[in-house]
Amino acid sequence: MHTVYKVVAPSQLSIARITWSGRPFRPPKLNGQLLGLRLFTQNSQLLLVSKPSARPELPYLYTPSKFPQNSSSGPYRNQLSRYLTTERRQHLKQETKQFLKYLFYVHIGLVSLGLLVALISVEVYERKYPTPPEWTFKSRNIYRAARKIEEPGYSASGIVEWPDIENNYASLLSRLEDPDLDGRDLILPRNDQERVWVFGLKNLGFTRKGLDVSLKSEAWRSGYHAALMGAARAAEHLDEWIFDRSRGMSCPREYMIGPSNPRPKPVPYGAARPPLEENCDPASEPPQTFYMKILTSTGFTSGQRVDAALAYGDFLDWKGLHESAEGIYDWGLDIAMGALPVGTSNIVDLQTGIINSDATYVSNNILKTTNAMAVHYAQTGKLSHALPIFLSNLRARKYLSLPYVPKPPEDEPSRVQRYLLFAMWLLVSPSYPPMSPTGDEVPVRSPQAICEESAVMAHIGEILFASSQNDTQPSLATSSETFQKQQSGLIWTRDAVDISESTLLSMSLDDVDARQTCAECLRSGMDNWSTMVRKILKDQQKMARPPEKQKFKTRSSWFWGGEQNLEAAEHDEGRWERELQLVNGRMDRIEGLLSREEAMRKARSASILGFGMIFSS
Repeated sequence: MHTVYKVVAPSQLSIARITWSGRPFRPPKLNGQLLGLRLFTQNSQLLLVSKPSARPELPYLYTPSKFPQNSSSGPYRNQLSRYLTTERRQHLKQETKQFLKYLFYVHIGLVSLGLLVALISVEVYERKYPTPPEWTFKSRNIYRAARKIEEPGYSASGIVEWPDIENNYASLLSRLEDPDLDGRDLILPRNDQERVWVFGLKNLGFTRKGLDVSLKSEAWRSGYHAALMGAARAAEHLDEWIFDRSRGMSCPREYMIGPSNPRPKPVPYGAARPPLEENCDPASEPPQTFYMKILTSTGFTSGQRVDAALAYGDFLDWKGLHESAEGIYDWGLDIAMGALPVGTSNIVDLQTGIINSDATYVSNNILKTTNAMAVHYAQTGKLSHALPIFLSNLRARKYLSLPYVPKPPEDEPSRVQRYLLFAMWLLVSPSYPPMSPTGDEVPVRSPQAICEESAVMAHIGEILFASSQNDTQPSLATSSETFQKQQSGLIWTRDAVDISESTLLSMSLDDVDARQTCAECLRSGMDNWSTMVRKILKDQQKMARPPEKQKFKTRSSWFWGGEQNLEAAEHDEGRWERELQLVNGRMDRIEGLLSREEAMRKARSASILGFGMIFSS
């Protein structure tokens, strides 16, 4: 039987043919369509030298170039030439211009910020160290720079650069005394080289005569006086210094090599080589040049001249010229006496410096001068001259001073008022402070005057205690008188400490100078008190435990009562041990008070001169 196959058309099959899903053998027809439209406002990659390729650009696939392969051109030169197209060059130029523009703006901002900081610094130091408005800007800037460098905390090392301060003050004085700059209306001496000899003073010699500043304003005279006193302070610190012209540096004279210094001191490790004497000059003019300018000038107040005389006398005492210092103090007392009102006499005994008990008008200058004379006598060992002057000074301060009227408390400003005060602080230039008192007035019994009284009491206690040290090994016969003097000095010192502490605690925070005076008196009084107690305790221990060779003689003395004296000494020893514990405890408490006071002073000095006080609640 034969099988018959029937041919079925593909269209009649129930399952459709599997379509080819592979890639076509040739690309589809684009029908005239472009690969991409080129925008009119944008650059495209079609402007390149060649069309972009999807193949990787590898060095070994490059076509040979007509440029030689040397050190200056590598295999990527063709790629670089294709990268720096016209559009990219324009883009890089635009980016460079933008960079330079922003760099210029940054520099302008930095310069403006630096100028702003400089102006703020000038304003801050102008409020801290006011300068007369008649001075030129350069002179005012020189004075502020000198005062700023003179601050102990200005340098990171804590060392005050006195040579720089002296240069600033010398430049300032040359401008102030120049009629073409800041010295207009000054009356100069008939001869610029005119010298004056101060009669009766030894070891001073001739000095330059001062100027006549009576035609200048009070602010100008006050600033000129401050410049002279600052130059004198710098000259005191540079008294034993020399200036090396060859290297332009200053150093102490003890390092100089020359005939006048046969044994020079070795320079510290790492310092420059020592100077030679033939290349050296004095680092500054002597201090007497500036002090005598103030004393011989016309136009200064009596208080300014007295301050110069006292500062000069203190410097002469430090130099060991005590006779010359005593003559300067007498000159200061003459200045203070000559400024008293007409008809006032019989105030001070000019021979001894003691203020008369029946004096009716004692000025502040007289109190300062007699106090300085008493300190001078105490330093030179003339305790019998110093003690009466201190006692008369204290009596005049207590009974001849005017009553103190405190300022009424001001209302606390509101927040809006504080912001208004800050705006005025920024916009309104500060006025020059008013003229300080001349010192010819009767002093007022202010908190600062009370602190000065406590300082005088501390001096009296120190003199009384020191006068009992004539016998270095006091015996039982002389111990009673010595012990009484020691106790008297201790009582005076203890009272001075009590007055200083109570005044400092009750004083207003705005009285900066008075608080500093009280803090210094309190510190020195506590040191003296502690030293006195330790000395008395040491003496009592010696009396309670005599040497072996004197033990039998001392204990068998029926006339002096040796046994009773030793028992009393042992009892006093325990008393002074308790006293020493009390002093140590109070010392700790006062140290905390003084440390807080020092922190407040530094914070007040670091603040922008009242800026922090404006926003304080």
